[in-house]
Amino acid sequence: MTEVRVLHELSRGRAQTASVLGRALGLDSGYLSRLLTNFERRNLITRRPSETDARQSLIALTHEGHAAYAPLDAAASQEVLDLLGGLSVSSQEQLIAAMNLIERLLGDKPRQDAVAFRAPRPGECGWLVHRQAQWFAAQHGWDESFEGLLARVVADYTQRNDTLRERCVVADQHGMVVGGVCVVAVSTTVAGVRLLWVEPDVQRGGIGTRLVAEATHFARRAGYTRLTLTTASTLEEPRRLCKRAGFELVSTAPERRFGKDLMIERWELGL
Repeated sequence: MTEVRVLHELSRGRAQTASVLGRALGLDSGYLSRLLTNFERRNLITRRPSETDARQSLIALTHEGHAAYAPLDAAASQEVLDLLGGLSVSSQEQLIAAMNLIERLLGDKPRQDAVAFRAPRPGECGWLVHRQAQWFAAQHGWDESFEGLLARVVADYTQRNDTLRERCVVADQHGMVVGGVCVVAVSTTVAGVRLLWVEPDVQRGGIGTRLVAEATHFARRAGYTRLTLTTASTLEEPRRLCKRAGFELVSTAPERRFGKDLMIERWELGL
């Protein structure tokens, strides 16, 4: 199995040093060295000096190496196809989404992959409610009244269905929703930002900034003169996004909300 993993990594077309290969696969350097020596003896790999570090050698598959790996790759692909063949299309989509989530959460670095901003599909506004209620309960101890507030926002938004004056946008990364925002009417001239959310593991990657920009652009096109956002003073991320977008803090007041004593802030942006 380890041999196949090494061949797979080398088959991707980019010559690598043994140290890079070992780190990518989590292999002991001594074990990897013996494995590569065996590959070289079988004429499956070549080594050439690195142009940037004379102490290192770049390793690549030979034609024989590619020929040895090809049937192994085909067999693995067929095994996966056979496994997926028993699943419905919706189940396959769930599986792929779960695998993307695992990769995103366990990756060494925050994901900066391309994000699409689009209208929510059925159930995705509800997911924003679920995800925020779940996270704020776990991280801040907020009670179920917060979930009720979010649910009312979604219910009112979907029932009004006023596409000229209100809009919801979600951030989609590899088919998974990683954030969202809604713009709802507060009055004929004032709109409010609601449900603003970015998954914690992809924050500080520009998604929140783009969501606020999407909300601002829509509110301006819809003819509003002001855009407001209400948050708690303890929540650094929405406050940071407000400051970055040019919102001004217009009021602060202590309130009992969601089972906690909070300082509620109201931010405003002139359009």
